[in-house]
Amino acid sequence: MQNNSLYNNVIISDTSCLIALSNIGQLELLKKLFGRVTITPEVLDEFTKKYKENIPEWFDIKEAKNKDKVNKLNADLGLGESSSIVLATETPSSLVIIDEKKAREYALNLGLNVIGTVGIIRRAADINIIESHKKANELFSELINKGFRLNKKLVNIDSQNTQESTHEQNQQQKFKR
Repeated sequence: MQNNSLYNNVIISDTSCLIALSNIGQLELLKKLFGRVTITPEVLDEFTKKYKENIPEWFDIKEAKNKDKVNKLNADLGLGESSSIVLATETPSSLVIIDEKKAREYALNLGLNVIGTVGIIRRAADINIIESHKKANELFSELINKGFRLNKKLVNIDSQNTQESTHEQNQQQKFKR
């Protein structure tokens, strides 16, 4: 099992990745990649409203301290995204998992390290947590079939020339020891 030792940081997730991976039965990828994942109470609330179950024990719940900043950001972004971004700004060397384009751009403009569900699946395939790139592509298809919006140009794992794959590879390099 992989854990945060691959990374020099705290992993913070927004709700979208949790829902997407849960919808295809792959939430455990986060545990296998990172060991522990931190979420805000707002993300916990969004996730448990959707799934009516307890969050796995390998999640840590941590509240963003600057509630004013969360509320201000929430005028433009979702509450889970807002709280995750603010918590990431308060947590040095964190990696924040966000899928929604506007929230990703905002987080990147703040200088945060960002990865999305596509990057999680790519990383899992690259280090053989997912047994093959073909299986990763099947997971991308499952996500699309479950209604998760993905740019189809980004999901072919064999195509490494996309903007997101290049960006996420650069992000991953930052976190290697």
